[in-house]
Amino acid sequence: MISANHAKWLTLSVFILVTMGCSMNPATGSPDFVLMSESAEIEMGKEMHEKLIKSMPIYQDEKLTKYINSVGQRVAKNSHRPQIEYHFTIIDQPDINAFALPGGYIYINRGLLAFLSTEAQLAAVLAHEIGHVTARHVVRQDSARKGASVLSVMSVFTTGSMHVGDVTNLWSSAAVKGYGREMELEADGFGAEYLFNTGYDPQAMVETIGVLKDQERFARYRAKTEGKKTKSYHGLFSSHPRNDVRLKEVIEKAGKLADNQTNIVNAAQYREHIEGMVYGVNYQAMVPKKPSTENRYSHNSLGFTLLFPEKWQIENTRSAILSTPENKAAQLKLEVARHQNNLSPSQYLRQVTKAPMLLRSEDFAQFGLIGHTGLIAGQDGKPDQRIAVLFQGSRAYLFSGNIFKADEKIDYDKLFLKSINSFQPWRGKRTNRKSKKIHYVKANENTTIDGLAQHIKLGNYTAQQLRLINGLYPRGEPKSGDWIKIVK
Repeated sequence: MISANHAKWLTLSVFILVTMGCSMNPATGSPDFVLMSESAEIEMGKEMHEKLIKSMPIYQDEKLTKYINSVGQRVAKNSHRPQIEYHFTIIDQPDINAFALPGGYIYINRGLLAFLSTEAQLAAVLAHEIGHVTARHVVRQDSARKGASVLSVMSVFTTGSMHVGDVTNLWSSAAVKGYGREMELEADGFGAEYLFNTGYDPQAMVETIGVLKDQERFARYRAKTEGKKTKSYHGLFSSHPRNDVRLKEVIEKAGKLADNQTNIVNAAQYREHIEGMVYGVNYQAMVPKKPSTENRYSHNSLGFTLLFPEKWQIENTRSAILSTPENKAAQLKLEVARHQNNLSPSQYLRQVTKAPMLLRSEDFAQFGLIGHTGLIAGQDGKPDQRIAVLFQGSRAYLFSGNIFKADEKIDYDKLFLKSINSFQPWRGKRTNRKSKKIHYVKANENTTIDGLAQHIKLGNYTAQQLRLINGLYPRGEPKSGDWIKIVK
């Protein structure tokens, strides 16, 4: 018989579980003690996705995008959460990376696609990321209930380093470095299961790990040779070696294809869609569009460009770049300085302006840069001042927008923000360089990697890069009749 006190405690416990949002995890079958419903998770992912696509370059290849989406949708349909809507996006970055946002938003970098050779390997990458979504790894992180900062992820993806204050919560670092050994292994296990359910051999997961491990070995070798630090990107499959016992166990648990069952590899289909894809820096995507009506300013030596309000005059002084309308009613000033690596854009802006408080203060990111903006409240009836900072390498670009003669018909702050949001890196004449692209050729008995490297210019590591993108690292050679990737 339950006493009155025990009954009260039982009632209270049930109430706590309910208010905590306790539910069964669709993938693990275990209770989730989270403060986020599925609808809230999806809404958060949508909001973050909208911010991300405005701030990160998206690879513009309709045929390849449809292909990635079709493979991803087939795998997602065979997952533990087929009822939610999945979105697959190619980030136009040469780095090796793939990651997932809450609620079914999956991203894969163009750079990673170059290292894969079959549709099965592509499916393995997408299945792993789908595994993070189905297991609700993001919302299972303690920081998820506090909200998530998309800038934290983008700052690492675009700069290759973590600034103090930028990576503000656990999920952000998880998307960059992985979710930890257990969750990464769990995602591999679910991913292998989804591969099997879709008709791919779960061993494609091991193949993909091998490809990425080779790239990781080369990246460390190159960083050591050049005296640099290895960039920290999302640790896709990096939490275990090729021959990890637990990894083998979770993959074997997914199942083995029967002798009479079709084993989807689709190397030819993958080859067809990767042919002509940009490799390395996409120079064409970096060329700013310049209609004749634009009031664009470009600085060749510092390497940036931006738009000032139409018909505003631009003056380049020794200390700043100034832009003002003909009636001098307002001014947008741009100054350049060095910034300390241990300060985030928000911290830097507050330190430089010495503002006690910023109104409408927010982080933002654009064209691979991270920044912060806000308003300094006007004193004695004066208009608020728009301020912002953007980090480009070691430089800090400080914007300040001032209104001297307020005109109710003109939204000056909107003009200031439009100029600030147009700021982007610009390589001047070097934007005429053509991007290198992947092409396939068939090897013959005389084809060698070193022989190909003599005719392909990829810097000091051409042979290594050719071996990596063809799955031949560190000393492999193509066989006669093999289709191999070259770059030109």
